[in-house]
Amino acid sequence: MRQNAIYLDHSATTPVHPAVVAAMAPFWAEQFGNPSSHHRIGYQAARAVEKARRTVAEVLGTDPETIVFTGCGSESNNLALRGAMTASKAAGRGEHLIVSAIEHSAVLETARQLRDYFGYELTILPVDRFGRVHISDVEAAIRPETALISVMAANNEVGSVQPWAEIGALARSRGVLFHTDAVQLVAARQWQLNAEPVDLMTIAPHKFYGPKGVGILVVRSGVDLVSSQTGGSQENGRRAGTLNVPLIIGAAEALRLAAAEREERLAHVLPLRDRLLAELPAALPDQCIVTGHPTERLPHHASFAFRNLSGNDLLIHLDVAGIAAGSGSACSSGDPKPSAVLQALGLSPEWTTGGLRLTVGAQNTDAEIDYTLGKIVEIVLKLSALEAGYQVVA
Repeated sequence: MRQNAIYLDHSATTPVHPAVVAAMAPFWAEQFGNPSSHHRIGYQAARAVEKARRTVAEVLGTDPETIVFTGCGSESNNLALRGAMTASKAAGRGEHLIVSAIEHSAVLETARQLRDYFGYELTILPVDRFGRVHISDVEAAIRPETALISVMAANNEVGSVQPWAEIGALARSRGVLFHTDAVQLVAARQWQLNAEPVDLMTIAPHKFYGPKGVGILVVRSGVDLVSSQTGGSQENGRRAGTLNVPLIIGAAEALRLAAAEREERLAHVLPLRDRLLAELPAALPDQCIVTGHPTERLPHHASFAFRNLSGNDLLIHLDVAGIAAGSGSACSSGDPKPSAVLQALGLSPEWTTGGLRLTVGAQNTDAEIDYTLGKIVEIVLKLSALEAGYQVVA
């Protein structure tokens, strides 16, 4: 057995960049103040937070007052949906919410709870076989009482990039707010949010070499948002709670580095991703298919489905072989049920339990891809033979 040495689960989380660790270091014990405190030590922390806020805003092409620091991406999604829908209801503007069928559970389960427990109306949009929403379906779903549309910028499980800008433009033309979960996409492109049709955007820094335990929600100026976490007046009353200064500093530095190193990072991961997408189905032509869109997909993301295999069994065997991979959202990994995302793509039951996600990062090499491809082929053939033998005995 090898020790885990090949990490191919960067869509779940990433190692923290050394420069991010260094940026956070002074704020654990030296500049430890509470930014809400009214003394010099507190003011130092407050100034550091506001500098981080300006950095995030500059990278995203927006204004500092639009940046809300939260505890994670899931909290940002919750705040966007609950906050916007509650504000709309209170103002009498409408109680109808639209989401896609392949949203992260932090959006989909929040939307269902708003419907089931609080009486909001919900439309869940279908996706095509590549996992993309059709703009015509969005247009058909909009009603006079529609308050918010939430469609992720890119899917975490199959890697498809959504037509988020077109959806946002449609929403704006109809006077509807648009939220996008950009957790997977934010580090892969340049943003100018002041000129883009996005009203609310979710970011999770641990997806691009930043720390866990901190999130960002961008809230366009003029968007009403009712805080779902009450108490103090932090973040202009939009999110109560003592600010986690070290992690906020780390989030800003990670985003700054992601923008500064974007082209270098893309040039490294794209060839590795393309090898996986091309070579794995070719080696297992009757047992493996690529999931997600063939071209409109995340630059580091390769995803597959295997016929009549358990994705969990595959992950366990890969782990024993020293390869850390994923099967979808890390928030639901280990769940033996068929993948809801693969079902939404229209795959038949023989494919929907055998999802595999391989997401590459800065430290991966061609040699690691060689080893991974060989091991996956070996494991799939072994598991398939065992399954066939079980069926014969049964």
